Amino acid sequence: MPAEVWSIDWNVNVQAVGNAENTIKYLSRYVFQVAISDYRIVKVENGKVTFKYRKQGGSRDRCMTLEVMEFIRRFLQHVLPAGFMKVRHYGFLNPDSAVWTDQVQALIELYYEFEIRTPDITAEPLKPLCCPDCGGKLKYICSVLPFEMNPVQDTG
Repeated sequence: MPAEVWSIDWNVNVQAVGNAENTIKYLSRYVFQVAISDYRIVKVENGKVTFKYRKQGGSRDRCMTLEVMEFIRRFLQHVLPAGFMKVRHYGFLNPDSAVWTDQVQALIELYYEFEIRTPDITAEPLKPLCCPDCGGKLKYICSVLPFEMNPVQDTG
């Protein structure tokens, strides 16, 4: 980045443009984008997948054919592991933010001149798990998820 960029007095034009629905539509194209779109897959036959791609910086479409399992392996390299988020929180939603959500709520109330009311939600306690055969109470011991090698033991 050239050093003179930091000395420019930038004028950032931030304006409301439409409603939240338009923003969601705009962002969803990027947030929910997958590794390869359907239109790029040319054909699937005889255990092989042919798809279109472009070299980085190029503008010409090229085709590549891979064995199905290799195609799936490459595709799965773009799938996030469990617990990872594609979109992280920025601004006041960031866990490291110096601004508390209470302060943001107060500023919204001041600006729009109304009180934000959060609904009172009471969560009903979960019913205990019962055996479908004898009706006895079941105790949770562990979960075995398909992507895990070892089951997660309940320590409680």
